[in-house]
Formats: sequence, C-alpha cells, structure tokens
Amino acid sequence: MRIPHAIKQRAGDEARRMLDETTGVASVVIATPDGFEIASANLRDFQPSRIAAMASSISAMGAVVSQEARLGRCTCITVATDKGFALVSPVRNGETELVVNVIADAGAVLAQVMYRTAACVRALEAP
Repeated sequence: MRIPHAIKQRAGDEARRMLDETTGVASVVIATPDGFEIASANLRDFQPSRIAAMASSISAMGAVVSQEARLGRCTCITVATDKGFALVSPVRNGETELVVNVIADAGAVLAQVMYRTAACVRALEAP
C-alpha cells in the first residue's frame, strides 16, 4: 500500500503532538491496516512495528463486530488492562486507510485520550 508523503508527514506530526499533549499516553503508533508502521512517538521502549501488527488485527475484529451487530462504522476499540489501556481507531482518508494505536498507562483519563485520539483521526482524515 502506497501512503502519500503528505499523509506520512501529518501522521508523524499528530503522533508527536498527541504524545506531548496528552497526560498518560506512552506510545502512539500510526500504521496501515495490514500492520505496517508509518509513524510513531514513544516515551518508553516499545517496538512500534509489533504494536502496529497487533493493532491491525484488533481493528479488523472491531470492524467485523460492529458490522455483524449492525452498529455502524467502528470508530474505536478499547483494550482495558490493570496497568492502563490501548485505543485502536481506524482512519479513512480517501483511498488511504490507517490505524491509530494509542497506549496509555493507568494514570491516563480514558475520556481525555479518546477525545484526543478522535481529534488525531479527524486531522488524518482531512483532505
């Protein structure tokens, strides 16, 4: 899948901005739906390529569940743990599809991270 340079640049800017501006976020990885990292920003020693690969599967499952349940387009999947959470949000910009993956620690506020992730998705979907 070929990702336009402008979208890659915007993805890198958005990943860094979200990491810098959102309390508790430890990693932001923006990837293709087939699991290849195109941009990331991390505060800890994460392997963005592994996060990208796993999150693409989670995104695909969210799409199938929302379709089967007739809930409309899947906009976010949350994986909650005892030490934090992960958010996975699909992005559609024309023919370009991406997945935003956010890893947050237990000190993060879920609603705040969801709000900021949605803003990132809107920025990536803008023409």
